[in-house]
Amino acid sequence: MKIEQIYTGCLAHAAYYIESNGEAAIIDPLREVQPYINRAKLDDAKIKYIFETHFHADFVSGHLDLKEKSGAQIVFGPTAKPSYDAIIAEDGQIFEVGDYKIKVIHTPGHTMESTTYLLIDQNGKEHGIVTGDTLFIGDVGRPDLAQKIASDLTQEKLAGYLYDSLRNKIMPLSDDLIVYPNHGAGSACGKNMSKETTDTLGHQKEVNYALRADMTKEEFIAELLDGLSEPPAYFPQNVMMNIQGYESFDKVMTKSQKPLAPKDFEAAANDTEAVVLDVRHQNEFVKGHIPRSIFIGIDGGFAPWVGALIADVSQPILLVAPKGREEEVITRLSRVGFDNVIGYLEGSFDAWKKEGMEYDTLTSISAEEFEKRYEDNKDVVFDVRKEGEFAAEHIDGAKNTALDSINNHLNEFPEDKPFYVHCAGGYRSVIAASILKSRGIHNLIDVAGGYSAIKNTSLPRTDFVCPTTLK
Repeated sequence: MKIEQIYTGCLAHAAYYIESNGEAAIIDPLREVQPYINRAKLDDAKIKYIFETHFHADFVSGHLDLKEKSGAQIVFGPTAKPSYDAIIAEDGQIFEVGDYKIKVIHTPGHTMESTTYLLIDQNGKEHGIVTGDTLFIGDVGRPDLAQKIASDLTQEKLAGYLYDSLRNKIMPLSDDLIVYPNHGAGSACGKNMSKETTDTLGHQKEVNYALRADMTKEEFIAELLDGLSEPPAYFPQNVMMNIQGYESFDKVMTKSQKPLAPKDFEAAANDTEAVVLDVRHQNEFVKGHIPRSIFIGIDGGFAPWVGALIADVSQPILLVAPKGREEEVITRLSRVGFDNVIGYLEGSFDAWKKEGMEYDTLTSISAEEFEKRYEDNKDVVFDVRKEGEFAAEHIDGAKNTALDSINNHLNEFPEDKPFYVHCAGGYRSVIAASILKSRGIHNLIDVAGGYSAIKNTSLPRTDFVCPTTLK
């Protein structure tokens, strides 16, 4: 069976391209849809269907743009109620794509409309299942997103639906089926996904905690909800964009790619409520940046951190990007619904400095220098890693203020003396520092290299505890 998996590291998201005998289908397309059009043209195939496993929360799907450009029909599973024309399939309904068949299996739990697609080849053999956010490799979908849209759908109720879907719809299927999930490690749509992108269903029954044969519904709900972190703030907004519709990707790209000279960039920043978002490498930001700008580097966990720290997807944004990468940055912002980029700094930060514009720097020291200062400052060390990372191992006396909730803890940072901030490798601590500085807190010192560098010193640390044993 011809099925191509398309993976993107920034979202850890997989879309699927299926082609058979001159017809094609796309399952859960990303927002920039031209590659799918080009792929079908290469195969001399017509895109017949666009299958959506559910209303996505972590990204804006490309289904509407793809329908407009290809003429294909959008298909959702049972109970979906989009604000645009689409086929709402019945449980068990079969769609034909060339010689292949795609069977709808309604698997509510992650969301109520969540659907798994069973792929059947030209010989009638069941080949695999595209599971969306129902079943991952090593994990299952989180059951707390739909409650942000409908309050009566508690996470406990959704977890119960997911248990039934897995036991009654997925686990009875053949062990040799290939599982094609929509996410892998790094996605916020689960809590412990594997870095592997496919597996057999039989092996998942053996190793996936959520598919344990002797697990009761009560045990499943308890284990699934244990340690589940708060989802990023932008998730419900992306869901509504996927339900109600959105501005076309082409229009977003056209209006957003607006180069601004330094003086015009400064005027735009002063005249609007725009966030100045600097996406260069953290080392460059440390050496110099526009005052009150926020750093979130394009070469780190960019899109999820933007979504977690800039709460409103409609927020106007001015970009400071590496020269030549402006289109890439705007694309990646648009994937997660941030469509209101109003321009970028032409010539990047070099142009700003050459113009003699005011800029700020960030104090950053090595782990070795931090070791020398530790004894006199151990009461003012802030670790911005996640709670689980901190619990596994940390510097003696350090305080844990996770980056994704830093805006809720600004009053915990001292005003009368310097304090130190670190993360795992140096990326998140610079994000944290930029947020603090934008809030008027400047008495901070970044520890370059983060905990990875600190481990090479003699600083006192707690004994390591494997995260899998933590409760």
